[in-house]
Amino acid sequence: MDKPTLNRPRRILTGHDAQGRSIFLEDGPAPNLIQPEHSPNVGMFNLWRVMSVPASNAGDADAVPADAKVTLSPPQGGLTFRIMEFPPDAERNYAAQHEVFKAYGNPEAISHGEQRHPGFHKTDSVDFAIVLEGEIWALMDVGETLMRQGDVLIQRGTNHAWSNRTTKAARVAFILVSAEPV
Repeated sequence: MDKPTLNRPRRILTGHDAQGRSIFLEDGPAPNLIQPEHSPNVGMFNLWRVMSVPASNAGDADAVPADAKVTLSPPQGGLTFRIMEFPPDAERNYAAQHEVFKAYGNPEAISHGEQRHPGFHKTDSVDFAIVLEGEIWALMDVGETLMRQGDVLIQRGTNHAWSNRTTKAARVAFILVSAEPV
């Protein structure tokens, strides 16, 4: 299956020049896109990573260059800023979901036992999820809620899944902050 072309978010990156003045270092499509082989209509764009807090604003190094290793969870003691594109559930291949979590360094993220949705997973993080486009269902072990553009969910290390029950892709921005295990 050919990989569909996904709309990369525009990423504008600032920094400092040699005199310490603020400048724009970059303005263009996000360089870091992950499209899993088994489900190429899923897009994960890591826009920035902070390896520890407090963060350093020194230097001009890109925290997520195109060849950066992508992990599901943020760095221990740090955070990740990401945009996900979720195709409709009817168009998504969940068959290799466990392999995807293993590939992204979180084999323990996949939930075991009976689940209502094949995308259930859990990470040691506090996740701020903001719906940018479309709508998506947030599922917990008990209950679910429909999120629409502008809605925000604060996911606190809980077992969860995302279900797009429409016929159009949904885009969700995530800020993932490293957290102690529950």
